[in-house]
Amino acid sequence: MRHLSSKIYLNRSKAHRKALLANLTFALIERKRIETTLAKAKALRSFAERIITKAKENTIHAKRIVFSKVHNKYFVKYLFEEIAPKYIGRNGGYTRIIKLGNRKGDAAPMAIVELVGFEEEVLKAAEERVSTKEKIKKEEKKPEMARSKVDKLALENTSPIEKLMKTRWKAGKWHPGAKKAKKTSSKEK
Repeated sequence: MRHLSSKIYLNRSKAHRKALLANLTFALIERKRIETTLAKAKALRSFAERIITKAKENTIHAKRIVFSKVHNKYFVKYLFEEIAPKYIGRNGGYTRIIKLGNRKGDAAPMAIVELVGFEEEVLKAAEERVSTKEKIKKEEKKPEMARSKVDKLALENTSPIEKLMKTRWKAGKWHPGAKKAKKTSSKEK
């Protein structure tokens, strides 16, 4: 018998489960609402609430602990500066799980996980995504319009964490993903 077994294993190894929960938490904090399976939602709830509770402490030690769980410094900064202060007066219960029914392909029970208190932001973001998609469709129908204008419209609808990441590496500066230019010697000319 498996007494006192409260961990949800999700039929994955420890490393895979750890990465899955970190990625789901990143998506939840970034978008404020995600859709996933019910089993993953229940596992995510405890993981995300522990991280938000730790973020409420707002110490360097707490930041290092959160960073060790979710390896993204922009996420940690956003969590500590934007999300945690809104939950200062709340003791737990930061997430809400809403059951949706079964998925069509494999009949897996689905659920929506959302952060409590961010309902207006979720609705506003959804409206912005819809309006941006409509603008892109209108611009694509016009053949004379440049593709760069459509790309600019798509970039307007970015999350706060993506904006932080884009400000870190400004255009023209070297960054880890940039290719180094090859030096041409005088013999090759």
